[in-house]
Amino acid sequence: MSRAYRRASRRASRATGREGRVVEQRGLAADDPALVDASAALDRAAATGMVTVELPVSLAAVVEGLTDEIEQLAGQAGLLIMHAVMEAEVEQLAGPKGRHEPQRANSRWGRQRGYAVLGGKKVRLTRPRVRNESGGEVALQSYARFQSPPRRRGSIYKKLIHGISTRKYERAIEEFTDGYGISKSAVSRQWVTATRGGLQALCERKIGELGHMAVLMIDGLIYAGECIVVALGVDQQGKKHVLGLVQGASENAAVVQGLLDDLIQRGLDAKAKRLYVLDGSKALRSAVHKTFGQAIAVQRCQIHKRRNVKEYLPPEHQRAVDTRLKAAYSMTGYAEARKMLRSTVTWLESLNPSAAASLREGLEETLTLHKLRVPEELRGSLRSTNLIESAISVVRATTRRVKRWRAGDMRLRWSAAGLLAAEKGFRRIRGYKSMSVLLAKVDAFDATLADQSEAA
Repeated sequence: MSRAYRRASRRASRATGREGRVVEQRGLAADDPALVDASAALDRAAATGMVTVELPVSLAAVVEGLTDEIEQLAGQAGLLIMHAVMEAEVEQLAGPKGRHEPQRANSRWGRQRGYAVLGGKKVRLTRPRVRNESGGEVALQSYARFQSPPRRRGSIYKKLIHGISTRKYERAIEEFTDGYGISKSAVSRQWVTATRGGLQALCERKIGELGHMAVLMIDGLIYAGECIVVALGVDQQGKKHVLGLVQGASENAAVVQGLLDDLIQRGLDAKAKRLYVLDGSKALRSAVHKTFGQAIAVQRCQIHKRRNVKEYLPPEHQRAVDTRLKAAYSMTGYAEARKMLRSTVTWLESLNPSAAASLREGLEETLTLHKLRVPEELRGSLRSTNLIESAISVVRATTRRVKRWRAGDMRLRWSAAGLLAAEKGFRRIRGYKSMSVLLAKVDAFDATLADQSEAA
């Protein structure tokens, strides 16, 4: 029994002159008479499969706010519960202590020092041992579960994914009881194992089992001079899914092609009609057309287009051109939006021919959703790459404390961890009820015929 436990008990007794009970139990009511005697409860544990642990603590003292002592008691309660569960399992394997049973196959074999995982760290304890007739040790399932690495790994993963650094992990965990195995290097090793498992699960995800991907978005983010290209899909019900990621020196055609080939290998139907939402990367567009054909429906990100055009202009003209572009893209009809964009190109010719050329390039693809006459609410969700950039922003927030990027799979592991964390908060896109309308329009769309009609 720890010093904190004895000190809290004495203070509680002096405060009230009587003792209450905090009972940790499963399956029994708190006022059950069987709980009066802890030893009797343990005698029944083997038969009932239930464990009862009693800790004396003043209820009035709890109200008075003995916070530190109560937290220490909570840690001691966890250890007592673990000891009680292991004793109950020993009794199931070797029978009641002190009773001779000739037909018994197992017997008690003393105790040994060990550890369990409690509050995200290793805690020392003494565990009972059991041996069989041949002298070999019988493993306790409860002890194996208490020191299971995934329990600690899960605690570390949750804290680091929310921004706790490996250096500050020891101070961030609950100080229930004395522990060890929480150094920076130990936490880092557990994090590597956890994130490597998440990366593997993401890269092996069967896309065919997620349903038809009606929309495919691709974008990249830069880490210390290297690029991670991410693919995100939207199914027929408007639900978002992280489909995969790949690491490369830049967002070049070869890297994007490798990602697309991997998606197809894992079940993405290359012949199915869908909408492709891309930024202004020529390499990305080239790889998409090479893989899925020239007739596909491509929506160029309108926000990227507005941003690119503004970068050619001095500050005094940026607001004016952005207002014109925003007004054009907000129009409902394709013809009127196209007319305003063309007039903006003419206006830019007198200001900066390079800005005009930037707007002219890919102008028609920024209006693909207008051509398809997609309902306005759904069009607002798909006219830019904001859906995938929102997920990437979670990755950036997750990795903001990383000071040194190492070689190997570190960038991929951290990216996968951030994307999986973002995926847990995914909701259906706005306008998802119109997804059937989008699919019908995309199915009838042929970009090559549309380009010919525009040229005429």
